[in-house]
Amino acid sequence: LRGSVVVLPTGATEQHGPHLATGHDTFVVTHIARKASERAAAACDVVLAPALPFGSSAHHLAFGGTLSLSTDTYYQVVRDLVESILEDGAQRVLLLNGHGGNHELNELVARDVSIEQPSSSGVVLAAASYWDIARPAVLSDGRFSDLLLPGHAGQFETATMLALDASRVRNRDTREHDPYVASPVPGMRVEAANRWESFDGYTDFPHRATAEQGAELLEIVIGEVAK
Repeated sequence: LRGSVVVLPTGATEQHGPHLATGHDTFVVTHIARKASERAAAACDVVLAPALPFGSSAHHLAFGGTLSLSTDTYYQVVRDLVESILEDGAQRVLLLNGHGGNHELNELVARDVSIEQPSSSGVVLAAASYWDIARPAVLSDGRFSDLLLPGHAGQFETATMLALDASRVRNRDTREHDPYVASPVPGMRVEAANRWESFDGYTDFPHRATAEQGAELLEIVIGEVAK
């Protein structure tokens, strides 16, 4: 285990609109982690841990079908898992995230645990969401330059699931306008009560998604994560 990169995927079980499965984030990050690990194994030893299927998802509880860990509990669970991996003998751990609500908490775990390691330990911890790793490559592709990445149960997530398992995608309503509104101030996070309920719990245009798009997007994402 020492010298290997241990990849711990973090997902969620939460509502994904009326058309996607509640396990979507876990299904997709597991697939990406496995395929990227297989490619990266040509250059380094990789150990793939089981994905954590529960995340910080309280903002989706209003819709049902959601199993959420509180902020404090999620942080401690991921921290316990990372510390277990280090105790097992690993020195390098990547938290590969597949759910937006986990992002900052994974970063905090990587920071906090690394600070407590002896300087001689050689421990290096990293945390990233797969869409952030792949964003420059996806948006620089002319086919996807206007895509909301990742969105929530929108075109991107619907397309990737169509490519992986179309049986997990139901019929989708047609939208003319995206009701999701990002922060009016770049770099500032803005939250409001009942925000997700105000636009039915999903963003942008899932009706535009195709399996072909999903396969192309997954190829880009897996390649960038492997790098």
